[in-house]
Amino acid sequence: MSGFLPICKKDVEALGWDRPDFVLISADAYVDHPSFGAAIIARVIESQGFRVGVLAQPDWRREESFLALGRPRLGFMVSGGNIDSMVAHYTAAKRLRSEDAYSPGGKAGYRPDRPTIVYSRILKRLCPEVPVIIGGLEASLRRFAHYDYWDDRVRPSVLADAGADLLIYGMGERQTIQIVRRLAAGEPVQALTDIRGCCYLTSEAPAIPGAVSCASFEKAAQDKEAYARAFKIQYEEHDSVYGKTIIQKHGERFLVQNPPMPPLTQKELDWVWSLPFQRNYHPSYEQKGGIPGFGEMEFSIMHNRGCFGACNFCSIATHQGRQVTCRSEESILAEAREMIKSPRFKGYIHDVGGPTANFRRPSCQQQLKNGVCRGRKCLAPSPCKNLVADHQEYLGILRKLRALPGVKRVFIRSGIRFDYLLEDKDDSFFRELVEHHISGQLRVAPEHCSAAVLDKMGKPHIEAYSRFVKKFYQMTERAGKEQYLVPYLMSSHPGSTLKDAVQLALYLKKNRIRPEQVQDFYPTPGTVSTCMFYTGLDPFTGKTVFVPKSQKEKAMQRALLQYYRPEMRGQVIEALEAAGRRDLIGSGPDCLVPASGQRAEKKPQPRGAASGRTALGAKSGRGQGKGSGGRSSGKRGKTKR
Repeated sequence: MSGFLPICKKDVEALGWDRPDFVLISADAYVDHPSFGAAIIARVIESQGFRVGVLAQPDWRREESFLALGRPRLGFMVSGGNIDSMVAHYTAAKRLRSEDAYSPGGKAGYRPDRPTIVYSRILKRLCPEVPVIIGGLEASLRRFAHYDYWDDRVRPSVLADAGADLLIYGMGERQTIQIVRRLAAGEPVQALTDIRGCCYLTSEAPAIPGAVSCASFEKAAQDKEAYARAFKIQYEEHDSVYGKTIIQKHGERFLVQNPPMPPLTQKELDWVWSLPFQRNYHPSYEQKGGIPGFGEMEFSIMHNRGCFGACNFCSIATHQGRQVTCRSEESILAEAREMIKSPRFKGYIHDVGGPTANFRRPSCQQQLKNGVCRGRKCLAPSPCKNLVADHQEYLGILRKLRALPGVKRVFIRSGIRFDYLLEDKDDSFFRELVEHHISGQLRVAPEHCSAAVLDKMGKPHIEAYSRFVKKFYQMTERAGKEQYLVPYLMSSHPGSTLKDAVQLALYLKKNRIRPEQVQDFYPTPGTVSTCMFYTGLDPFTGKTVFVPKSQKEKAMQRALLQYYRPEMRGQVIEALEAAGRRDLIGSGPDCLVPASGQRAEKKPQPRGAASGRTALGAKSGRGQGKGSGGRSSGKRGKTKR
């Protein structure tokens, strides 16, 4: 097995075990690397002295495959994988994907829809006496009654649907340690109702001091205002400092969410990364083409968790939380030195990042004592006056990584929060980012230019991005480099009208940005934006929000962002007419498309001093794996000034 955990009966016997204590079942292939949550949980259980087996992507059509490791002595741990299974399977247009980056050879078909539910039900049929604990992103974001985009209805908590005994939400190391120790001590799983960061179901109305109730599953499924109010409670209580127990009735039972578990300390994070990961996919996948999703992670370093940016369409705030924690410099450098020893390492560290690459600390000191502010964001629509923007520690780590023998380049490919970067009065990090850490393109996320839409996204206004662009190209020119910004853009987000889409199209034309592909808003479980999409309400203000839902309107908004394509001309004209902007049809300098019979405009020449090439299309994408919140992969445009 070469250090991997056992994956079959033969492996179990080779270790001299009669059976494992715990079997961890994952909807992803088995990759023993700390970028994979299931691998972390398996190694954490092992660290407590237990025998752990890993059952990756069992064949749900053959129930006997779930007993490939035998019946565990103490329990099953079930994970839906690094991303929500429905995002893994379907595009924003609900079309079935043909690829799955976390499966052998990148092929789809190795996991069912909603594996957390499917796996748990099978396990309860096969081994009703064995505890089943569910966790991971899919369980975490679906822990309450939630709107499901693919069913277009409100579904109950995944815990009720799955029939499991306990649900771990958020980052689960501490919960897991408490659970496995107490099960080993002989406590029944039904008694584990006092662990923070967990949810359970009970048939009796719980009397918990200070607990808050939200609308029942049945009420939330019928009343959109009640759903929005319930979501607000769930979102605002997701804080480890002041968060309360939340109770939500499901039929004759009650779902109880205990307060969130505090995030790991730096010492604890370092310990997790020191566990004996093999930092590779299991060798059994080699003949099947490996695991494509592992490729970029193998020589990347994750240095932080959490994100106080808290964009409304992102799931990080309700999974990892808004408080940022980070690994120590020593832990990061130790990981890099191990990377260098790999025969596959070519001298390039692909990324030193996380949910947001340039966060190394909480946004302010008050957060540590009082928790994150209710009803306010740290960066949007403008930075809080208490924000502390400091890149010195991060910059020091990058400098030391660059200096390691065997390292040629160190790149940053996770999202850079450009508005936070601008708040740092010291330009040292910005300058060295431009000089050393960009592989030709830097991906950034303005998302839109309309202030009304950006407010609904929880993003800074476009003026911040414009200042960043100007400064980026000035520094790039001074460095004598040819580098591009790749802006992420989103169409059809709640709040975006056709007029807003026209405004964005005009912004793109003015700035000579030609996105090769535009990402439609994708309503994934657990986000503020998905709540707005379903209810048509802002859950924090109760005010009505316009939501583009029809395929026709979505297509028109998407076409406007690619107005320059001849095949989009008909839809763009239709959209401009619907928006009352026929003045933008014709041959004038501000027009987006020519009138019928006119020739299309010539391809624009870029502004700026770096070279005379035209702006080109670039392929890039985002997934849910590092906390992007369910945004499906898409191609984006790159611009050069």
